Amino acid sequence: MQKQRFVLGLMLGGLGLLIPARSGVLAQAPPEAAAALAAAAPETVEPLLAAVPAAEPTAWLATDQADSLYREARAALNRGDYRVAARLFRDLRRRYPDSGYVPDAYYWEAFALYRDGSSDNLRRAVEVLDEQGERYPDARTRRDAEELAVRVQGALARRGDAAAAELVVGIAVEPAPPAPPAEGEPVAPEAPGGIAAQEDQDEDIRAAALNALLQMDAERALPILKQVLARRDVTSVELRRKAVFLVAQQFGDETAGILLDAARNDPDAEVRANAVFWLSQVPTEEAVNALDSILQFSTDREIQEKAVFALSQHDSEAAARALRNYVRRRDVPEDLKHNAIFWLGQSYSEENQAFLRELYATLESQDLKERVIFSISQSPSGENQRWLMDLALDPGESIEMRKKALFWAGQSGQVPVADLAQLYDSMEDMEMREQLIFTLSQRHEPQAVDKLMFIARNDPNPEFRRKAIFWLGQSEDPRVAEFLLEIINQEQ
Repeated sequence: MQKQRFVLGLMLGGLGLLIPARSGVLAQAPPEAAAALAAAAPETVEPLLAAVPAAEPTAWLATDQADSLYREARAALNRGDYRVAARLFRDLRRRYPDSGYVPDAYYWEAFALYRDGSSDNLRRAVEVLDEQGERYPDARTRRDAEELAVRVQGALARRGDAAAAELVVGIAVEPAPPAPPAEGEPVAPEAPGGIAAQEDQDEDIRAAALNALLQMDAERALPILKQVLARRDVTSVELRRKAVFLVAQQFGDETAGILLDAARNDPDAEVRANAVFWLSQVPTEEAVNALDSILQFSTDREIQEKAVFALSQHDSEAAARALRNYVRRRDVPEDLKHNAIFWLGQSYSEENQAFLRELYATLESQDLKERVIFSISQSPSGENQRWLMDLALDPGESIEMRKKALFWAGQSGQVPVADLAQLYDSMEDMEMREQLIFTLSQRHEPQAVDKLMFIARNDPNPEFRRKAIFWLGQSEDPRVAEFLLEIINQEQ
């Protein structure tokens, strides 16, 4: 049976990259696994391939002469009418040259031209951005404009524009380090917010150039990205985080090795974590082997957690085997075992299911045993349902585990209501009979309501009658209201 999947909700820039993950019954997923899902995606990829600009073109000059025209242009942009938006932003500049909106109107016109995407409009966007830089170098949108210019040049390069390609490559290539001042030469003081801020801006622009280069010439881009990831200067941290994502988009022979090296050796924790995450999206045997080696040798708990998640995203026996080996170990945190057991349970592989059934008997932790019961319940095979019912009926097991097994067996829908009703009649253990009432209440078949009404009328234990009445009160079966009224009249 094909595994069910859901989408983490991560759309990465213009590529529209979807991150698939297993679904199972995620509303019932263990907190650790749910947290792993929520935290799996890197946090610093959104500026990289942004399909929308970093800032919205909100109106802020209500008394400005061009305010209404700016709002009209903004509305056209927001609804995706890019040609109209470009024309309106251009009209604003021409009709109201003294408006406070003019400096940013250049950027939004260029952005609309870029989104329209024709070659002529891409070239026009470059001209508009150049003009903004000459006339309004301090415009609020100038930093975004410089990144947009690189994206536009990358789009032109992919269409065969040699000059644009040369420009993109020039920005992407590693810049020479600044020469140290000569002995005795005074060092100029840093302007307020200056050198560091400028370095951050330069790195953002270079990241955009690397992305453009990757899309037009991956073979040339990959060695440059390796150079970026080899850097260890403080100012390159953000660029390295973005470079990890870019490397992952190339499913080549070197991809897994580059990401593994970053996961093991980069001094920045976020770079390491991101590298492990992106290994989950590289569909190669090398990526699985890299993740397995992280589980075997890494002592970083966060990296191990991400490696467990990453392996769960690979549909291969090698990935499942790595998770099974990890669960067998006694030297790993219990909560990470929880996650690995959960992901194994999301696979309908009979080998994984058999492993979990055998694993149960070897576990001492009640939490891990409960996790195995839940995970097995997610694959509604006949073998799994028999195992759950056998566990529920095993007097040698703890009552709590028996109750869990019974509940999940009932939830699966694979155990007939008639069997549950018969089990109630033959069950001597009072806690298990109470659990059977609850299990029947979670079933939607009319036969389950029939049994609950029988218990409510006839069970010699008044507490069980009260519990059956309570759960009947939660039922949507139209017969229940008349039945409860009958019970009330009998008691009066």
